[in-house]
Amino acid sequence: MEVSMNLANLFEHSQNLPNIPKVVQELIETFNQSDFNMDEIAKKISLDPVLTAKVLRLANCAHYGVSRTVSSTTDASVLLGFSTLRTLVLASGITGAMQSPPGFNRKEFWQDNFAVAAIAKWMAPYSKMNPETAFTAGMLYSIGELLIQLIMPEESKKINATVEAGGVLSNVENAMLGFNYADVGAELAIRWKFPDEIAEAIRFQNHEDLATINQPMACLIHLALYVHNSHKMGLNTSEIINGFPMNIAQAINMDTDQALSHLESTNGIESGMDTLLDDIA
Repeated sequence: MEVSMNLANLFEHSQNLPNIPKVVQELIETFNQSDFNMDEIAKKISLDPVLTAKVLRLANCAHYGVSRTVSSTTDASVLLGFSTLRTLVLASGITGAMQSPPGFNRKEFWQDNFAVAAIAKWMAPYSKMNPETAFTAGMLYSIGELLIQLIMPEESKKINATVEAGGVLSNVENAMLGFNYADVGAELAIRWKFPDEIAEAIRFQNHEDLATINQPMACLIHLALYVHNSHKMGLNTSEIINGFPMNIAQAINMDTDQALSHLESTNGIESGMDTLLDDIA
């Protein structure tokens, strides 16, 4: 199959690229800032009523266990902390901005991404990594797949058919397009001005030499995806542990004794995001 567009053309000439709310863009930029005004950002979030409503619904769900009702974005910032508030706003804003082509199961797509995100967040402390950054990287791990489906519908039909016949998605995309969903997702993250750590986690999550290329966040996302896929396959905890990619865990100095002894708690861990998924058709 002839490649219809290279990666640069996909971004430069498409009219279907998602536009995220301005306040979401400003929040992304705080990953690289140390002197931002938290109160000012909370006020800006409150100016977007749809975004605010979603964030407050999330903040008040049982998953976050706040001691009283969160009634404003300022409340959320105080009770949950800025990093968690930022995560909730990014989740709300990006899911709202990303459209999907006809027939694409958008809800299942985000369920998978939030599951990987939640597992990555849970795993992060065992490798002394930032949990909220891990969640954000996990939430975006396959966003490139959605973009390819949206922008390249005809090519996507052929890709989907080959994957359904047993092909590996990233390999099939590389063969047909010359790039894959991880490349597209990383490029989108760069254009949205996410920090390099997140863009590179998306890009290198499936790298064949992942354990040796010094990409800690990519390793964490790879491990979270392994656990999530294992749950989807119906494997029990012992089976998941037996197949756990120890070389990748060791590359990020994960405390595997502790992590694996508590692994059962990752089953259904993404349920805290169900409130947000209710808004996704």
